[in-house]
Amino acid sequence: MSHKPEELLAVTLARLIRARPTRHIAVGAASPIPAAACWLVSKGGSPVRLSLLHKRSGNPFTEGTRELFDLTGQGRIDLFFLGGGQIDGQANLNLIGTGEWPGREVRFPGSFGSAFMYFMAGRTILFREEHSSRVLVDRVAHISAPGVSEPGVFRRGHAQALVTGRCVFGFDPARGRFTLETLHPGETLENIRAETGFDFDVAPSLGETPAPTAEELALLRGPVCDEMMETYPEFCSRVFERKAAA
Repeated sequence: MSHKPEELLAVTLARLIRARPTRHIAVGAASPIPAAACWLVSKGGSPVRLSLLHKRSGNPFTEGTRELFDLTGQGRIDLFFLGGGQIDGQANLNLIGTGEWPGREVRFPGSFGSAFMYFMAGRTILFREEHSSRVLVDRVAHISAPGVSEPGVFRRGHAQALVTGRCVFGFDPARGRFTLETLHPGETLENIRAETGFDFDVAPSLGETPAPTAEELALLRGPVCDEMMETYPEFCSRVFERKAAA
């Protein structure tokens, strides 16, 4: 069954979520593909709790982000998603900007709570659709949130993986390195090396990212889209070809 790139990414993220025990997931404001992945996990029968941070009826917080930070600090958020204007080979994130401090050459949206969430969430899946040497750099210009920490620094979690529009990398925090695990359809190892600014390892079992099943696509285009329509109408229209009711 044919599928769109966004559907492949949502399914890929959902499989990463299921790969480890997960009870409570928090998803940030501008993240329709991670949100679709989380709803796919939920609608597929997994007993996960999903908090959409920008939707009042979609989360348990009455005081917004402050409560999210409290919950995460208590170890009650198992998974969070983060991206960055730049991501480097040690999984460092730059949400500040490029150029000399304070990064005014090209401005990114800002760090906000990324460092706290990266340290305190049980694990993080890094996600960025654009896969280019402009985004995936050898070393970020400024570190908003570090991928690894010095010995003796307490942190609850690290990156589990980096999913891009071209491939999936796993991350080993002990070594501070990414490993290329699967290639999306049409991609090659040579192409990934050319478009990635950092060095990485290659899994011996490197192969193609598994396509969505008919059941996964049916869930995405049906129940998942129903849940997302209010918050992400443009995404649902473009990807699932569904229009909001007049």
